[in-house]
Amino acid sequence: MIIRRLDEVLGTEREVSDANWNSRRLLLAADGLGFSLHDTLIRAGTSIEMQYRHHVEAVYCVEGRGSIRNLEDGAVTEIVPGTLYALDGHERHLLAAESELRLVCVFNPALTGDEVHDADGTYPPTGSV
Repeated sequence: MIIRRLDEVLGTEREVSDANWNSRRLLLAADGLGFSLHDTLIRAGTSIEMQYRHHVEAVYCVEGRGSIRNLEDGAVTEIVPGTLYALDGHERHLLAAESELRLVCVFNPALTGDEVHDADGTYPPTGSV
């Protein structure tokens, strides 16, 4: 059984940030579950273009307000607490935060922990989907 608290992750190598987001990585590939689980903050006023070519991701909003635009078909969905979206088709998307968003994110395959988005907004491969 794995038990981990957010305050145990803060300030460690499991907390990864850039100018737009802060990802607190509660479960990683080394934990052996086949997926990773992240408590992520997206800063207010931020818009991030991303595409996970090597992973699928499910995202559940617990705080804040924003939107996601599917850049392949133009569809825009409001993101508020209680909203889930899953990028099951590796969609290129734009995530915009009106206020700070707090998101619970699950990646398959699991991230190793030090990933940051590359110039195309993707993470390097860590396994197979």
